[in-house]
Amino acid sequence: MKKFLAMLLALVMVLSLAACGGKKTEEPAKTEEPAKTEEPAAPADPAAEVKVGLICVHDENSGYDAAHIDGLKTACAALGISDSQIIMKYNIPEDETCFDMAVELAEAGCGIVFSDSYGHQTYMQQAASEFEDVIFVACTGDMAANSGLSNLKNMFPYTYESRYVSGVVAGMKLKELMDAGKVSDPYVGYVGAFPYAEVVCGYTAFLLGIQSIVPGAHMDVQYTNSWYDPVAEGEVANALMSKGCVIIGQHADSTGAPSAVQAVKDSGKEVYSVGYNIDMLSVAPTAALTSAQNNWSVLYKATLEKFIAGQEIPTDFATGVKDDAVMISALGESCAAGTQEAVDAAWASIKDGRLKVFDTSKFTVGGETVTTAFGLDTDGDWVNDTGECIVDGAFQESVLRSAPYFSLRIDGITELNNN
Repeated sequence: MKKFLAMLLALVMVLSLAACGGKKTEEPAKTEEPAKTEEPAAPADPAAEVKVGLICVHDENSGYDAAHIDGLKTACAALGISDSQIIMKYNIPEDETCFDMAVELAEAGCGIVFSDSYGHQTYMQQAASEFEDVIFVACTGDMAANSGLSNLKNMFPYTYESRYVSGVVAGMKLKELMDAGKVSDPYVGYVGAFPYAEVVCGYTAFLLGIQSIVPGAHMDVQYTNSWYDPVAEGEVANALMSKGCVIIGQHADSTGAPSAVQAVKDSGKEVYSVGYNIDMLSVAPTAALTSAQNNWSVLYKATLEKFIAGQEIPTDFATGVKDDAVMISALGESCAAGTQEAVDAAWASIKDGRLKVFDTSKFTVGGETVTTAFGLDTDGDWVNDTGECIVDGAFQESVLRSAPYFSLRIDGITELNNN
């Protein structure tokens, strides 16, 4: 019995030991949580760091300068650049003062500096050579491509497109007057600032727009030799009207010519005005038909976008109605019936390429059709000597560079004081 109990006890111990030696259930392995890292700071808004300078040849009282001022402010607002980041310099003449202002703007922290007048560009180039980290953009200039400076740029809109369409408006009125027997001679006058290609291009496009409605129209151009001189512009407009001009166009920056036209119209004569840069209805409510205009905000915005993004800015930048860079102002109450339809058709034809403003089949020079013409001047003598411009039967304006280079004097236009 004792032997049996001992064996039973031994068996219980063995079983107990076997149970104790069984496999343990493994606990899940512990994993370390990754160390917490701070969220990266949101990148600063690049636009918030930008300072922009603009050098104006006049101030907001000049239609041309007002268009630039408004254009730059509109572009900056769209890009998140506040007014406090813009520095304007007004009434800066086309002399060494421009260089001084460009230097002042660069030293004030402006990373990009614009100037709005052709005569500023020499001084902008001088500043660009001294401040290599600053971009200098001479609007209407033509020296950037040959300057050898990567930080000097030029830009200009296809103003000739809006000039042509404003000519269509004038042509519609001229035709209405002739059809009514109020005018027998389709004689047009034009107040020009200087005999530069920019002005020649514009007044030529203006007459071609008129001639698309009244083929026999002809035009006299008289210069003031100033971009902004309200008195001189009014005097030239009066001189042209005294010669019999029925419609007065202009490439001048004040309201002098439209105001003079309104005064003559108020005296009982059939005379009308086509302005430039700004809507002239406030000074010529019944004489103003429309104004050719540039939407400078389009060019400023495209240029500043590239600057902010650190992208290369084109040496020459030009665009037109396809990007809404040019337009005409509201049609005046004196416009002929059907003018809006004619305007819409002209814009549509320019946009889709059916209408070439400088179609060589539409004008002659010295009685001959132009088959070849140069666009660039390589030696500085003001005579274009390279760069073929006649392509597919039309003069290609603002393609070889942004600033106009159309300098042909077409038949039907007389310059009265081309010095």
